[in-house]
Amino acid sequence: MSQTPRPAGAIHHSLPEGTPMKTPSAEQDLLTPAEVARLFRVDPKTVTRWAAAGKLSTVRTLGGHRRFHRTEVLAHLQGQQ
Repeated sequence: MSQTPRPAGAIHHSLPEGTPMKTPSAEQDLLTPAEVARLFRVDPKTVTRWAAAGKLSTVRTLGGHRRFHRTEVLAHLQGQQ
């Protein structure tokens, strides 16, 4: 069995199957539209509309998915109540 050569300087970490990957703390401070929707008890499409309207700021992942800053979402949630 032949292995594909890795580019110079590439790092390969192998974890046992089923081991959760650790995410950087910056990623833990981001919420998905579904997570935001659960907090506000609305549909995720509503959260997407809020983002499009500029009511919530977003960042995009490399895959193009929206993510919301936890602190901003919680501040909006506090203001709603």
